[in-house]
Amino acid sequence: MVAFAFAMLSLPLLAQNAPAGGTTEGQGMHRGMPSVDQRVQHLTKALSLSDDQQAKVKSILEDQKNQMASLKQDTSMSQQVRLAKFQAIHQDTQQKIRGVLNDDQKAKFDQMQTWRKEHRGMRGGQGDTGSSQKQ
Repeated sequence: MVAFAFAMLSLPLLAQNAPAGGTTEGQGMHRGMPSVDQRVQHLTKALSLSDDQQAKVKSILEDQKNQMASLKQDTSMSQQVRLAKFQAIHQDTQQKIRGVLNDDQKAKFDQMQTWRKEHRGMRGGQGDTGSSQKQ
């Protein structure tokens, strides 16, 4: 859960700060984001995802990755606007993943998200943006 929480927290910032022409995927948690497959494996282990759920989550995470990459390439907006869009993509992804889960899995997923929010400040992050993923 710690690795997933860190990955989800870091996604907007790492996507924004990733080196041009290189990828940070698969280099470990402290050097970049885990790959989509690694994230699916982590969620599968943490939430006991079925094969069908794994396929759906993988598709959602691949879509997120593509959106983030596209946004990163768009230099027409300010850093503040770009960060807000990264956060919106992240929140949308979380809601889509949540929609694939059963009630027990949603409860565990929500706990993971709560932990992530509570520990965000410990890393010197920007804190919560006021968004809420609870429904």
